[in-house]
Amino acid sequence: MIKDTFAAVESAMSIPRWRSLLFVPAHIPRFVETGHERGADGVILDLEDSVPQDQKGESRRQLPESVAKVARKGASVLVRVNRGLRALAADLNAAVMAGVDALVLSKTDSAEWVSEIANAVSELERERNLPLGRIRFLAQIETPGALQRVAAIASAHPRMVAMALGPEDFSAAVGGAPEFDLLLAPNLSVLFAARAAGLLPLGFIGSIGEFSDTHKLREAATQARRLGFAGALAIHPAQVAIFNEAFSPSPPELAWAHRVVAAENDAAALGRSAFSLNGKMIDPPVVRRAHEILALASNN
Repeated sequence: MIKDTFAAVESAMSIPRWRSLLFVPAHIPRFVETGHERGADGVILDLEDSVPQDQKGESRRQLPESVAKVARKGASVLVRVNRGLRALAADLNAAVMAGVDALVLSKTDSAEWVSEIANAVSELERERNLPLGRIRFLAQIETPGALQRVAAIASAHPRMVAMALGPEDFSAAVGGAPEFDLLLAPNLSVLFAARAAGLLPLGFIGSIGEFSDTHKLREAATQARRLGFAGALAIHPAQVAIFNEAFSPSPPELAWAHRVVAAENDAAALGRSAFSLNGKMIDPPVVRRAHEILALASNN
């Protein structure tokens, strides 16, 4: 019965359009107050790394007000929770409420862990008369062990909606620096597992702390979209506009997609599923790409 209920909720909910998700430390009032003004598709109220231990309790108590503030312009509201059991229990008790769209699960290391958290969230939803299954999960993959289990994590529970590599933590865990050569393979593993499970793959090949070199950041984000990523997590407001642009179709892409769809209609009238356009062969996978580009543009 519970599985059927989850399936119904899942089928009724669309995949979100998250080009940019901005971290906002939940303990700093001025950042919370202005979070809705940054233009991000979603705001992550952080209860984890950016919040000092002695301020986590107050951050949890203020969460209802913080959720309402960052949602003022319609952005998705996410809450990043801690990994330790005691802190996680307190985070879930504070964060499972109306207005929260997703939880960001830090340092996710197994499918079993995702399921345990999902069960706890379900208990809280039932106790609080909230829609069962509405709060979804974005899992952060931050260790080599988690990377080995990334496919199982991606399909662990219907609440799963997105995954991202945590480049800083992952690099530290393997004793390396968050640079392209180290991060390419793990990011691709997350990308492939997410796409196979129907989730949003988020991220780019580089350090999430990169925000002062806007040219470098724009190149990394543009490359990430070419690889198949749908968006990225931002730790600074300066990153948001760059991600929103990079993970949206460009005017030349839109013009190409319109030409492909028009040519597809002409070919269909002639009973053809493959056709040539400007000297290139267009077949169903290319047509699908054109339709996806137009769909992305309509959701911006």
